[in-house]
Amino acid sequence: MTFYKYHGTGNDFILIDNRDGKTSLSTTQIAQMCHRRFGIGADGLMLLEHADGYDFRMVYYNADGNESTMCGNGGRCITAFAKHLGIIDARARFLAIDGPHMATIKENGLIDLKMNDVKDINIQDGYTLLNTGSPHYVLWVNDVANTNVYAGGKSIRNRPEYQPGGTNVNFVQSLDGKLSVRTYERGVEDETLSCGTGVTAAAIAATCNATGDYKTAIKTPGGDLEVSFTKNTPLSATHVILSGPAVFVFKGEV
Repeated sequence: MTFYKYHGTGNDFILIDNRDGKTSLSTTQIAQMCHRRFGIGADGLMLLEHADGYDFRMVYYNADGNESTMCGNGGRCITAFAKHLGIIDARARFLAIDGPHMATIKENGLIDLKMNDVKDINIQDGYTLLNTGSPHYVLWVNDVANTNVYAGGKSIRNRPEYQPGGTNVNFVQSLDGKLSVRTYERGVEDETLSCGTGVTAAAIAATCNATGDYKTAIKTPGGDLEVSFTKNTPLSATHVILSGPAVFVFKGEV
């Protein structure tokens, strides 16, 4: 089976062209392919499939082999993959588990991904809960560089109130005019170098109860991203765009 490896700010994925529908992988097989010691190594695996009325369908699996919710960095990577396959030119309209998405490949190579509207933002004392295609817990910290993301994220992710699916956990600090974000991802069960839905959640959470148009620069361990959105009400966001790179790494066979 031929596969392609891409990453979006260090969040890396195995991509497979499954438009013919012939590829069928078990949970165990996907987990083995994503394993960083005994497989190819990736935070997740995506199948690009046919979808009536769309350029393609994005089917996303976490590194544990289970199908998961929306992945923002993955959405940009599969758009770049679709261009490589000749399915699209500079624009894509594709279907993901949370509904339709639009993506645009800009002249500088960065990709703008239209995320779904965010509703029911839950602002608590010191943290915010919201769903940006995947559920996120956004926690504000004083020193994100020295935060124990693995231990802290694992503890919050497994709290009874977030079960059975658990939640992703983002540790955020405002630093040098940017939001610095580190994320513990469920399904990977570890810190990833970047999380697209996570930085989107952090950018929206940073506006608290305010309204208006926003464009937020984000720094992750794997690179820089940008999130823009509009808040017409304090507890919702529309016109959400995640912008960043999608980089081809290598092609192989397994």
